[in-house]
Amino acid sequence: MKKHLFSALFCSATLAVSAQTPVGTYVENFTLTDINGTVHNLYDYTDAGKMVVIDVSATWCGPCWSYHGTGALSDFYTAHGPSGANDAMAFFIEGDPSTNSADLHGTGTNTQGDWVTGETMPIIDLTSAASFENSGMVIPYFPVMYVICPNRTIIKADVAGSIGTLSLLNSYIGTCPPVASAPSDAALLSYMGETKACAPVDLVVKLQNNGTAALTSATITATVGGSTVATYNWSGNLGTYDAADVTIGQYQPVTTGDLVTLTITNTDANASNNTISKTIGKASTAASNNITVKVTLDRWGSETSWKIRKSSGAVAYSSPAYTDAASNGNYPQPDVNIVLPDDCYTLEVLDSYGDGFDGSYGNGSVQVFVNGSAIGGVTDFTGADDNDKFQLEAVAGMQELGATTFNVFPNPASDVLNVNFEAVNSIYTVELTDIQGRVVMNQELSGLTGSQNITIPVSDLAKGSYLLKVTSLGVSTSAHVVIK
Repeated sequence: MKKHLFSALFCSATLAVSAQTPVGTYVENFTLTDINGTVHNLYDYTDAGKMVVIDVSATWCGPCWSYHGTGALSDFYTAHGPSGANDAMAFFIEGDPSTNSADLHGTGTNTQGDWVTGETMPIIDLTSAASFENSGMVIPYFPVMYVICPNRTIIKADVAGSIGTLSLLNSYIGTCPPVASAPSDAALLSYMGETKACAPVDLVVKLQNNGTAALTSATITATVGGSTVATYNWSGNLGTYDAADVTIGQYQPVTTGDLVTLTITNTDANASNNTISKTIGKASTAASNNITVKVTLDRWGSETSWKIRKSSGAVAYSSPAYTDAASNGNYPQPDVNIVLPDDCYTLEVLDSYGDGFDGSYGNGSVQVFVNGSAIGGVTDFTGADDNDKFQLEAVAGMQELGATTFNVFPNPASDVLNVNFEAVNSIYTVELTDIQGRVVMNQELSGLTGSQNITIPVSDLAKGSYLLKVTSLGVSTSAHVVIK
């Protein structure tokens, strides 16, 4: 189907996706072949100390054609590419797999003109978006531009027409961190963990080797207000510019804005990249929270009770006394409606007999709604434990996806993976990582409301196990998936 051309600054590639990969993101490697058969490996250029500029466009996109017509990226390549100063590299990537070679040459039916004639920089025609997005750089719209430093981090990310003028491209030269020169130089690139929660959060940082020798150990310390809250002695083997996500420990937020400072305490050649700070806070809202607890019991209702506890552990609300029924079956109870002030709460469900309430005596469930939105529920109390707990983080301004609202299928998957959930906030991030923690897909979705189904192409991914994570307002829900 021929695409409509948008008279706007950019063209929409996927309507649900709104944001490019953020500045500061560590980019994974890609190997792509241009239309002349030359193979390009991203890390070959960055490891050579070159800044890399990438313009991802589509042949049918009007604003892409307008930017292409300025010649800015082509002129930059001439001045700074292999035939010029040789301190940078530039690529034009046609990012719509549905277009073809004829469209690139201006003779197809889905094109604005001839994109090839007279062009000297490499042109790559993607047959699959995943072959580029496996690097962690998404294609949220056309034309999107990324500027990547030798240390494999993005320093610019936006619409090509906004950040890709010739004068701006020239100004980026020399702004990247110095290339690796000292044998020992460990660096903290960014904070990767949650920033708002009721429960303790994992303190996760991205550790990078900026030295010329292999990085095999590092001690990382987290402090709040000058007091140490976690210390971790990492060991591994990172080559120059390689990076790893490291979990230092856990931290329980105390206020809505605790400044956590994370520092590599080993002595190395460059102390300026050893410390990062991040505000990590207890989730909070200003408004009261309307909570509805819906309960269905089996025959032995008197065995079941529940409590809502404050962050201090004090009981904020206790359930009414339930009664037994005359026969086996499912017995919905009257809804309990509560208004609670701002705090972090825990729902605690107790089964005094310890056999749960699903099976031969009927099936029961407990589900919680906060301000009208379901946050999942506890539905199974079988086993030795006679109580079950889960954090009511939605009460503190966040929505944790429960099993009833978060579904990933098919699993295993070979072609596409569907992620289905009920949106209770407007902004979500969907991320897929491999077993080594490398991000193979990342999308930020905005303007969401109600039931959502996100389709992720996986046919180009290697077979194996992956972690699918959906995050909103600092709260993540994840599922292990298998690509076959």
